[in-house]
Amino acid sequence: MANIERVYVQDMPAVRFIGKRYGDDDRVHGGFGAQWQEWMASGWFRTLEAAAGGEAACHALFEDSDAYLGLMRHRDGEPFQYWIGLFVAPGIAPPEGFEAVDFPASRLGVVWLKGAFGEVFGMEYQCAAQLVALGYRIRSGEDGATWFFERYACPRFTEPDAEGRIILDICHFLE
Repeated sequence: MANIERVYVQDMPAVRFIGKRYGDDDRVHGGFGAQWQEWMASGWFRTLEAAAGGEAACHALFEDSDAYLGLMRHRDGEPFQYWIGLFVAPGIAPPEGFEAVDFPASRLGVVWLKGAFGEVFGMEYQCAAQLVALGYRIRSGEDGATWFFERYACPRFTEPDAEGRIILDICHFLE
């Protein structure tokens, strides 16, 4: 079982997210792993990094801003959205076949989940509950939707510790 390793607040400047949007109908065996495999095989992260001015430009936005993201949108009564992509500077045009979502400067509630690979997924709502228990308020957009994301920061996600555990960041936008 994954454990919460760390909880903190991070300031994020205005950014543009560029990626591809998926929904519940795109799930394979309950998740989006097949889409992640397609992204890796197709080199789409490299396409986005090139459009943004290179990996260094993505990294320069804020700490861990160069991490690959699984961005989610939830609003009761509407289809769930799962996006795969990257944060880039505002105004960067999405390459053909990709879409963009703009976010204003924000405070993020960041929760590090530590566990075996299969244990760290699907805990976004538990992370939100942890943030609320600490006195933070999760921000909803003007349309009532909440956005949150998985952040696959290197090396904590890509290099397991001696016990085979990795860390996945779950980030919620705070009021």
